[in-house]
Amino acid sequence: MRLNELKPAPGSKHARRRVGRGIGSGLGKTAGRGHKGQKARSGGYHKVGFEGGQMPLQRRLPKRGFASPTRDAIVEVRLSDLERMQTDTIDLAALRSAGLVPRLARGAKVIVSGKLTRKIAVNDEIGVSKGARAAIEAAGGSAPAAKPPPEAKKPAAPKQEAKGAAAGKGADQDAKGADQGAKGTKRDKGAKSGGDKGDKGAKSDAPGKGKKG
Repeated sequence: MRLNELKPAPGSKHARRRVGRGIGSGLGKTAGRGHKGQKARSGGYHKVGFEGGQMPLQRRLPKRGFASPTRDAIVEVRLSDLERMQTDTIDLAALRSAGLVPRLARGAKVIVSGKLTRKIAVNDEIGVSKGARAAIEAAGGSAPAAKPPPEAKKPAAPKQEAKGAAAGKGADQDAKGADQGAKGTKRDKGAKSGGDKGDKGAKSDAPGKGKKG
């Protein structure tokens, strides 16, 4: 066997299919596409999953759950992994240097998996499950205490100052309305008195009856 005698195995290579080069090949004229129609045209294929305009299958099927964007931010670490580490102080930098968590991980949590026989100290930035904490303390190590659940926020009480300001504003509006009502009453009385005087003047201007002489 020489280098110039090397060649592919029989049947592993096929000649490229040349279409539209005469009827003798069986792929001339319409080039294997048939007569007319959308699929016979250049660029006549739709995107994958297109069903002619009806609702496609990937949209008809119901969806459930979601993909958390932070699912890889907190990495689980086994007790057996901590057993193999060379350092006794466990923090996020030590886990990164040991290759137990990726570089972009923002935290880690120790879970019960495997055995721990040596004394270690887990830093506060590392989460520890209840069973893992018991295993670490049983081996003579220390682990951070469990964090209390966050307290529910109480609804804020309404401010008394806001109530006083609203009440003062309402009183001012009522006083303003009363003043406007009094002015309107005076205006009506003035119009009425003016009308009465006009009527009296008209009567006095009328010609009087002649006296008998």
